[in-house]
Amino acid sequence: MSDVVLTLNHLQKHFGALQATRDVSLELKRGEIHALIGPNGAGKSTLIGQIAGNLKPDAGSVHLAGQEITALSVAQRARLGLGRSFQVSSLAEPLSVLRNVMIAVQALQGHSFRFWKPVHRDESLLAPAREALERMQLSHRADTPVSELSHGERRQVEVACALALKPRALLLDEPMAGLGPEGTAHLTDLLETLKQEVPILLIEHDMDAVFRLADRISVLVAGSVIARGDSAEIRHNPDVREAYLGD
Repeated sequence: MSDVVLTLNHLQKHFGALQATRDVSLELKRGEIHALIGPNGAGKSTLIGQIAGNLKPDAGSVHLAGQEITALSVAQRARLGLGRSFQVSSLAEPLSVLRNVMIAVQALQGHSFRFWKPVHRDESLLAPAREALERMQLSHRADTPVSELSHGERRQVEVACALALKPRALLLDEPMAGLGPEGTAHLTDLLETLKQEVPILLIEHDMDAVFRLADRISVLVAGSVIARGDSAEIRHNPDVREAYLGD
């Protein structure tokens, strides 16, 4: 069995005269967190859109667990095991934490939304939802409306929704955004424990979190990967320091 779970091969994406993705290749392996960093406007969101299925690349391919998924929809990719949490929250605030995660499970199963049926007793939804909340240390908040959560807890719920889909690979788009030091430290601890269960492609601006979490880092500038390595290699790479780290 290959250690590579997610593969990008020579992705290209243009918007008119602007080339937003330039021949990007990348691998995510089992048991690792691979961080994707770069300045604003580097093309990270465009690249993530091509991985998740929101954007179709002009050239190149995306493979998940050895299967090409380049032409598949967002929902089809999710059902094959590509999980994602979003930079901007997509939670249903009036509903409880548990119900939000159950909705994610329900979407994966492809069932119609059964709002008028006793879904609170549907074990096929409850079991994976509760398991995901336990893994994110949120079981004690299961019955709490999302509207009453702290910002950090909401980010944990978003990751729980992604985990409930039983992903083979997980895309996390700036999970630390808006968190204070305590929330960042807590989420960092949680992500560190998750990588052995599901490999994570992490897009993040918090460099302290990146350098602590990432087994490998790819640096994207103007749509191209200009460097790849571990934390020490990236810290001391002169091109990265000039382009992104502010040397």
